[in-house]
Amino acid sequence: MVVEPRIRNGICMTAHPTGCALAIQKEIDYVKSQPKINGAKKVLVVGGSTGYGLSSRISLAFGSGAGTLNVSFEKEGSEKKPATPGYYNNRAFDEKAKAAGLIAESINADAFSHETRKETIARIKELFGKIDMLVYSLASPVRPDPDTGELYKSCLKPLGETYTAKSVNPEKGTVTEVSIEPADESEIAPTVKVMGGEDWMLWVKALKEADVLEEGFKTLAYSYIGPELTMAVYRKGTIGKAKEHLEATAKEITKFVSDINGNAWVSVNKALVTRSSSVIPVVPLYISLLFKIMKEKGIHEGCIEQMYRMFAQKIYNGNSVVIDDEGRIRLDDWEMRDDVQAEVEKRWDSITSETLADNTDIETYKSDFLKLHGFGFDEIDYNKDVDLL
Repeated sequence: MVVEPRIRNGICMTAHPTGCALAIQKEIDYVKSQPKINGAKKVLVVGGSTGYGLSSRISLAFGSGAGTLNVSFEKEGSEKKPATPGYYNNRAFDEKAKAAGLIAESINADAFSHETRKETIARIKELFGKIDMLVYSLASPVRPDPDTGELYKSCLKPLGETYTAKSVNPEKGTVTEVSIEPADESEIAPTVKVMGGEDWMLWVKALKEADVLEEGFKTLAYSYIGPELTMAVYRKGTIGKAKEHLEATAKEITKFVSDINGNAWVSVNKALVTRSSSVIPVVPLYISLLFKIMKEKGIHEGCIEQMYRMFAQKIYNGNSVVIDDEGRIRLDDWEMRDDVQAEVEKRWDSITSETLADNTDIETYKSDFLKLHGFGFDEIDYNKDVDLL
């Protein structure tokens, strides 16, 4: 079957298996071109099928020689309908890592459930005995409570007052003004339930109680702060409350695993094109401008460059972990440089539908978005039939 990108409301509904495999290979090739990392060797990634979780898995496997076990919930394909990109990513990664002599398996299941945790722990014992790192990188809009079954839904809204700013429709190339009504109190708590640190802590507790954590165990979760431009809808909005909870949870986890000299950190990463960021109003336009400025300054990074730099320079650097005053790892250090943000502020008001192509790097944004789903690679003939199973 010939598969084409089908985009609706900032979400791509299709994925190309050959393209997803090529994207994985390109990230592997990047990591293999860099110096080796003396890092984790037995790694569990919860949410390792796309984005930061996937790039973390690739960085540790091919940079540090780690065996990896991934847990994520992805839909399989049929003869007429593609699977999710994460499904193809998991399959491609596991095949390529095993071919390189590495342990690599993926569990396709609801990562929020106690049953999945039990299944994962059993597999850890069989594959590794114990793990020395947990990367927690789930990015789901909903979360079922593992005890009650109640379904919590997150929302991306400002707090206190309506937020109005420019945004872009990447497919149409149009810049318009959008307004987002503020959240009410009933929407904040569910967002924290979904995107905060509660499930991260449940995973660590289950793993520790099962005695599958090595001495010196480390765990990571990912966050974003961003500039004043996006602050109202992100860090000072409902999602910001969830990220505050995530950061507080990191400190709780560190105390919880202190008897095995364990540590937990939140890494604040750079704004990048992910399946999550693409649906946040204002953010795609900001990212398009940011990319142009950071490329001009020679400091642009994609997802794999970010994750490799984190493990090689911030965590496994031969010294102590590089953190800020709040105990966070800062991978947004180049994005938030004064000279970068000064240029963002200087150019923001000049962006219109007519100046979009010249004043931003909207083409890279669109290209990165398509490649998340296996599309847009020159090496692939997308007119050919492909097996979706």
